[in-house]
Amino acid sequence: MGMFGGYSETKIKPLLKMAVSRFSMASNKKTALMKQQMREISKLLAENKEEKARIRAEALIRDDGTIEAYEILQLTCELLFERIKLITTSKTVPEDLKRSISTLIWASNRVDIKELVEIRKQIKSKFGKQFDSDAFENKNGVCNERVIAKLSVQPPTALLVQTYLEKIADQFSVQWKPTNRLKADQLGEPMAAPVGYSVQVAPGTGLVPVNAYAAGEDTATDAVSEMGGSVGGSAPPAAAAASVASVSVASASANSRHSHFSDDDEKKYGDDIPVAQVIAQHPDEE
Repeated sequence: MGMFGGYSETKIKPLLKMAVSRFSMASNKKTALMKQQMREISKLLAENKEEKARIRAEALIRDDGTIEAYEILQLTCELLFERIKLITTSKTVPEDLKRSISTLIWASNRVDIKELVEIRKQIKSKFGKQFDSDAFENKNGVCNERVIAKLSVQPPTALLVQTYLEKIADQFSVQWKPTNRLKADQLGEPMAAPVGYSVQVAPGTGLVPVNAYAAGEDTATDAVSEMGGSVGGSAPPAAAAASVASVSVASASANSRHSHFSDDDEKKYGDDIPVAQVIAQHPDEE
């Protein structure tokens, strides 16, 4: 009766009780972390780091789904705890508990609650390998559909991600609007992979700020348009802007060399006069 690892009511009851506590603690821990994550996402939106915010929002949605599944599984464990006598005295799985028991078996290796693995072993010893296998594979859709959906590995839709971002921006009073509006055919699809449109040009050194070349702004804009048009309009704006900025730096450096450097500097450096030296000698022009 359990001496050699078979089903035992005295073993499964405390496991079910402990699982209820574990689910509760795990949900509370995730909820606390998610509040911090929401604050971090709001800061990313305020800094116009939209692509990173979208990725963080996708993780937030997944955690929200996990907590939802945890609460359903917690209720399931409480139900089985209260009906343990029925389970113990039944030779086959009670019909009114088949969905609940099957859902616990299916979720046993999909959540970080170790007690479910032991509960599954007890159920397998009680009702056999075939029932265990059918439940684990969700044969004939026997498991709770909501739990399966919330623990799915499929990414959330782009619409849901954007909705989360809008709610977070509103909650933390951040003035934010999406850079790219979703098209009708994108609403139900997963979020598109980042292309870098929200990444700053030369973020490490800060030596290529766009406002540093305000005089050539119109020329740069025209160049970006031409670059996009030369490849059928497919060139990413950020990449084109980066290329134009680089060309602008080279042109500005070449045109101003005679006014900034002596003949000795020309001979010493040739065409490779250091940008750092330009900034050091002419700080007012930054």
